[in-house]
Amino acid sequence: MGISHYIKEIGRGARGAKAIDREQAADLFGQVLDQAVTDLEIGAFCLAMRIKGETAAEMAGFIDATHARLAPVEAAGALPLVVLPSYNGARRLPVLTPLLALLLAREGLPVLLHGMRTEARRILASDVLEALGIAPLAAPRAVADGEVAHIATGLLHPGLARLLKVREVVGLRNPGHSVTKLVTPATAPSLVVTAYTHPEYFDTLCATFALRGMNALLSRGLEGEVVADPRRTPRYDAFVGGVHRLLEEQQPGTLGEVPGLPTGIDVQATADYTRRVLDGRAPLPPALARQVAHIVHLSREITASGSLRNKTAP
Repeated sequence: MGISHYIKEIGRGARGAKAIDREQAADLFGQVLDQAVTDLEIGAFCLAMRIKGETAAEMAGFIDATHARLAPVEAAGALPLVVLPSYNGARRLPVLTPLLALLLAREGLPVLLHGMRTEARRILASDVLEALGIAPLAAPRAVADGEVAHIATGLLHPGLARLLKVREVVGLRNPGHSVTKLVTPATAPSLVVTAYTHPEYFDTLCATFALRGMNALLSRGLEGEVVADPRRTPRYDAFVGGVHRLLEEQQPGTLGEVPGLPTGIDVQATADYTRRVLDGRAPLPPALARQVAHIVHLSREITASGSLRNKTAP
């Protein structure tokens, strides 16, 4: 079928481009994921969307298409799967997403971290987890309560991983980078922990969660990662079945130094710090403690409400 007719609409520049509706967006993105279009069409789609920007309806459609194709990863027990997308890694501060995952597992939650390298020369959360003795999944499977599992994006869907790799060629982000931070491979109740870097995306994300009836915790991230910045406590917004509420306003002030945090960002230094915090030999940053508390509370709320909206929303 091709996507050239969609590109004609979205590719007319910042002023002339037109948005497409949710159903059209799902069709377009599905063809891209299925690798049913040419490399030239994929490149045109990526560049056109980068210039135009995504609407909430378009994002909802892209997520619809992705969810319909992801290999399923479920929680083995009654608790919702906590999904931590991790695609940016460490740049200036150690990547603390593995610490967040292990703290949540210690609370008895099933945790899935998924990701792949999208930034050159960064330390990835998956590297740190492997240094801690947690091997990546070789194939999708259920995640037990109190377990941290991590899986490469290509095992969830090879077309999605291929779309992320377009950045290596054109040097720019595309809708795939946003989609990966919002999807969950679970069909049963789950909770996506996600983050935004640029304030202008906040309203679009909120509208997307509402359209899809999602369960999500949203905050400002740390260098693109979903874990809280250990130096400050951000604003937290919760969505259960797509219904929004503010959990906590951003707290004033930024710590100049985080006790025990290593100055190096390499894999071994980050793994050693993670062990020290978990063993009580280094203090847990209060910002991470707050994030863990919010996730645990939301997980219990989702369990109590029986919210099944993550993938069943129209």
